[in-house]
Amino acid sequence: MKTEKEIIEEMAQVVEQMRLDDIEDNPDITEEFFDCDCCGKNKCLAGSIEYEGYRLCNDCVLIAETGFALGKIKSTKELIEAIEDRHLEQLSEFVKEEEKRANN
Repeated sequence: MKTEKEIIEEMAQVVEQMRLDDIEDNPDITEEFFDCDCCGKNKCLAGSIEYEGYRLCNDCVLIAETGFALGKIKSTKELIEAIEDRHLEQLSEFVKEEEKRANN
């Protein structure tokens, strides 16, 4: 049986390869961005995946796949709920930055 560290390293390689394959298949994808339904950040489409109607960036795909492989999460919705606090934090940082820009 694989160790947790081995599973994490393996998932990191798989997810990175997905990103590289997307770029190889469509080099223009590096210019395409979307707001990740999980972390809320504006991320590159390369290596992103849609799970259960949610589009996850490559970083969140890694968290999701590792969570699934380790049995720590059962669904994308569970992951999004766990990350929602960080998502809201990201959104509030964005709002604060926009307010600073507007006041200057």
